[in-house]
Amino acid sequence: MTRLSADVAIIGGGLIGAWSAYFLAKRNQRVVLIEKGVVGAQSSGTNFGNLRLQGRFPGQYPLSLRSQALWEEIEELIGERCEFEQTGHLYLAFDGTEHEKIEAYAAVSESHGLAIEHLGPTELRRRWPWLSHRVVGATFSARDATANPRLVTPAVARAAKSLGATMVENCRVTEIRQAGSAFTLRTDTGIEVGAGYVINAAGAWAVAIAEQFGESAPLFPAGPPQFVTEPFPYLIEPSIQAVDGSVIFRQIPRGNVILAGYPRTAADPAANRAPVPPGKTLSAMRALARVAPTLASCHVIRVWSGIEGYLPDMIPVIGPSGTTPGLFHAFGFCGHGFQIGPGVGLCLSEMILDGGTATPLDPFSIGRFAQPVEVSAKFSAEFDTMEPPR
Repeated sequence: MTRLSADVAIIGGGLIGAWSAYFLAKRNQRVVLIEKGVVGAQSSGTNFGNLRLQGRFPGQYPLSLRSQALWEEIEELIGERCEFEQTGHLYLAFDGTEHEKIEAYAAVSESHGLAIEHLGPTELRRRWPWLSHRVVGATFSARDATANPRLVTPAVARAAKSLGATMVENCRVTEIRQAGSAFTLRTDTGIEVGAGYVINAAGAWAVAIAEQFGESAPLFPAGPPQFVTEPFPYLIEPSIQAVDGSVIFRQIPRGNVILAGYPRTAADPAANRAPVPPGKTLSAMRALARVAPTLASCHVIRVWSGIEGYLPDMIPVIGPSGTTPGLFHAFGFCGHGFQIGPGVGLCLSEMILDGGTATPLDPFSIGRFAQPVEVSAKFSAEFDTMEPPR
């Protein structure tokens, strides 16, 4: 048996775990990160790559804005840019009801200091002439950005490792015990880790960790289908999103169009599968042509997905355990984890080392699931009729 000693043990090598390891190691903490597969292999490395500020849950804005400031310094922080680009984000409405919805989102964004442009059909067509005439209005946030998720988590993990963090891949935590103020983590590869603190950032597998300490959450595993087209002459600079979620797309400088669309599809964490049904490809391309008719002839060349965790209120769990001092949870990011990842990692490091963080995290307590929570309409629309993967 191999025994390792750490100040903090992190379970999960996604973006949350990697950023937590980075900020803790930067403050001279001994960190051991344990990942059951390889770093960045699940949703952290397979998502759309949107760093969207518009349309956030209101209670998430302080965290989201703090995180965006870290993204804007990513090259200075970790030495790699990871294709971070401040492209801006355009929210589109196709009718009056949708227009009211994006205006309500904009009002919340503006109340937190985000600059929003409100655009009608004439201005939209002048700036982005490739947009469909079906679009009746939009809001634009110039601060919103994108990055390459395939590159980011491994880069953050490398930066954490250069600061002294230990990364253990292809290793599953099978048991955690606490004696006094110390934790012992045992794994299926014979590695045993002793630590003073544990961060549960195990994504769709995190509830099994929480339940060892008498806590739980109604986590639903799902995969956001992603598609990429053949290269097309470059003309689309911002990230585009229909407010109904039917299509989200962006074009990279090489010309390929990356797109996604809701509803998401079922995933199987036990089998580690997140298949993309063929019908999703067709519906995604129809939705793309509805927004940008000039892209109707593009061909999809690859599809993929990863396994994400979703909670009924579509709000993540972030913060200390309610039953076990020294244990912290960070999971169930409901598709929002890529943007807030750096901020979550920083806040977790502050809670562990400083006893608290100035960023308000009360809405994200795991304790809220001690009683039924209000189910988000978005959660119901996407998951109530979802069939298991085949």
